Amino acid sequence: MKLDAMKLGMATGIVFALIWALCSLLVALMPTAMMRMSGHMIHADLGGMNWTMTGTGLILGLILWTVLPAVLVWAVASVYNRLVG
Repeated sequence: MKLDAMKLGMATGIVFALIWALCSLLVALMPTAMMRMSGHMIHADLGGMNWTMTGTGLILGLILWTVLPAVLVWAVASVYNRLVG
């Protein structure tokens, strides 16, 4: 069974964009809790750090976290389709 690489890439981009928007909202609403959770995720103590959220950073992050995963999944699906014939 072949995959529709373009649709899978687009779906991935949409999901990552939604996750980025949700994460950004949570950082804005609960910065301390999100910093603590981020530290747990990378096994580090980030307690002395602060978030820097600007409009430019928000938009640039949204673009990067949408496009890069979409392209990566499109490439994986394309290679998969070639492997299955």
